[in-house]
Amino acid sequence: MPFKPFTDYLLLEKNYSALTVKAYKADVHTFLDFVTRNYQLNDIEQTNYGEIRAWIVELVGKGLSNRSINRKISSLNTYYKFLLRTETIKINPLAKHKALKTKKKIQIPFSENEIAQVLNHFVDENNFESVRDKLIIEMFYSTGIRRIELVELKLANLDFKNKTLKVLGKRNKERLLPLLNSVMETLGKYMILRKTLDYIENDDYLFLTKKGAKIYETLVYRIINDYFSKASSKVKKSPHILRHSFATHLLNQGADLNAVKELLGHTSLAATQVYTHNSIAELKKVHVNSHPRSKK
Repeated sequence: MPFKPFTDYLLLEKNYSALTVKAYKADVHTFLDFVTRNYQLNDIEQTNYGEIRAWIVELVGKGLSNRSINRKISSLNTYYKFLLRTETIKINPLAKHKALKTKKKIQIPFSENEIAQVLNHFVDENNFESVRDKLIIEMFYSTGIRRIELVELKLANLDFKNKTLKVLGKRNKERLLPLLNSVMETLGKYMILRKTLDYIENDDYLFLTKKGAKIYETLVYRIINDYFSKASSKVKKSPHILRHSFATHLLNQGADLNAVKELLGHTSLAATQVYTHNSIAELKKVHVNSHPRSKK
């Protein structure tokens, strides 16, 4: 089954990132493998909702979460919509499908104290990995950048004079982020140590391994998890929690929701509003502690 017209549509018209397109393609392939194996069908155009429902049952049986299954069905639905658009099919078998119910995940941000503890842990300013790791943590916490965005950062994205960082986000949408003086200071130390590496394989990229290769997502996750395991008892310790902490702490300090939306690179305000529950909790605490009637 030719996928190129579909992937071209996602890349060029929908402006999806290469990673998103890869995920969509993999999900559709997984369904095609299922119908080939179970129904001897070699073309998704011939499938119906009964076969999709059977696939969902198989995915549930394999222990996939409802959230993961919904993502796969969403990819398949996008493909069917493309087939409708190109008049390859007349009916979308997923037109009346209802997504599986999912539990609302509560993301608990790091406290300001926990972040301070981690950043104060770094004392060796002459060790490449130590300074790099500190810069990664500061970059996450001070800009709200996504993990994949950080991994893909290039030296050309930095404007040292204006203290800004250009980030390429979802759907190839660019945004300009300000860099704090503390980040610029760590960045300067990192750039000096970066030049001392014996060999650099990917010189265009900002963050490198000690062997000079471009840093990768699992290493970034491990860095955050390892350092915050020493300072926090929270179950989840990931780059996304640092992004979550960035947004929550800004809102706690009275930042405008629209401004936080732009910094995070969200396309809709609704996506940013999930962070407001922590802000509201903080406001309630201030209200109780400050209002004259609260002491009566």
